Amino acid sequence: MSIEAILSILDNLEKLHKSLLRIAHDKTALIKSGDVQGIDALLKEEQAHLAAIVQMEKERQQKVIGYMNGQGSPVSMNPTVSELIEATPEPDKQRLREAKDRLLHAIHELKWQNDLNQKLTYQSLQFVNLSLDMVRPRPESANYSKNEIEGKKEVKDIPSFDSQA
Repeated sequence: MSIEAILSILDNLEKLHKSLLRIAHDKTALIKSGDVQGIDALLKEEQAHLAAIVQMEKERQQKVIGYMNGQGSPVSMNPTVSELIEATPEPDKQRLREAKDRLLHAIHELKWQNDLNQKLTYQSLQFVNLSLDMVRPRPESANYSKNEIEGKKEVKDIPSFDSQA
């Protein structure tokens, strides 16, 4: 098992994450414009990317396990790239570190963009709720009024009845 196959998988993972980042940027624009159908289409595309990333990650783990077993290194069930770097001879360590750094950079950018989209979506929902609250009629208060709490009754509605007459 060569390190080239693992580097190729890491490059493909980086490309998939950058493609997801492009989708996240497009989603930001659609959230700002309020295009719900466009967002729905992007969500379907995003799901396809996520499925490909999961599949690629499984393949990466299999290749890493095979490589580390071939090197005679102990291997965990879910080996990380950091574990692989530790078990790799020096000439390949630098290439693996660079691939890892590029992938982590793409993941961090994607995380930042998704956080922004989450905040924009939340603000949009707040605006919709505020707009609905302004349009809806207010129900009568189910609470006591201030006068009722203080024990004062309004006298104008109480009829006078003299039982001694």
